[in-house]
Amino acid sequence: MDLFSRSDFRIFELSGFAERMAAIRANIQPRLSSIGKALAPQLSSLVDVPLHVHVAKHMRRTVNPPDDTWAAFSRDPRGYKKDAHFRVSVSAQSVRFLFEAGPEYYEKPDWVRGWNRSFAALAPDLQNGAELCWFKDEHEDLPAKELKALSEREFRGLARELTRRKDGQFVLGRSIPVREFLKLTAGEFERVAIASFAPMAPLFEVHKQRVLAPRGNR
Repeated sequence: MDLFSRSDFRIFELSGFAERMAAIRANIQPRLSSIGKALAPQLSSLVDVPLHVHVAKHMRRTVNPPDDTWAAFSRDPRGYKKDAHFRVSVSAQSVRFLFEAGPEYYEKPDWVRGWNRSFAALAPDLQNGAELCWFKDEHEDLPAKELKALSEREFRGLARELTRRKDGQFVLGRSIPVREFLKLTAGEFERVAIASFAPMAPLFEVHKQRVLAPRGNR
């Protein structure tokens, strides 16, 4: 697995669109592909379905360069935005391990109903697992709040944003500051990533009648 170097994080400080995008394509996207290839089999095992890797291309951007980029893992081989998905995101400040059900997710109402139905079973592992947090937006470096600090009412209510607004999203995960990330070996990074994603694996299935238990509890 080819991890990010200190110079990769400085790419996000480049001001010009063409310059930053060229550096992202040349340096960061190959590393995201490497990370995706290494993690996909294990993440697929966590959710019991094959997950496909999608490295963000930012094709819609023509003026403003991205402040972060990512590899997404989804069930759909054609794309990830219409599906719930995992992400490994990188920016100037952090590397993040995220679960997102976003604005284009096609099963938002069913997912919210499943979340409410299964909340009591899901919440303990999420609030006790791997320093997980709630993010207001998938592009934020810093989370809004740690899950263990949320009351039951606050935590349960997070899913309402998916259907309350057209651009609503549900994002949980963990942020690793650059200074901590740079201390990790490839093996340590992989262990931290899987430990972070594992408690979130059941979120892929909450829109269905059967809710998966975390892999380690089966």
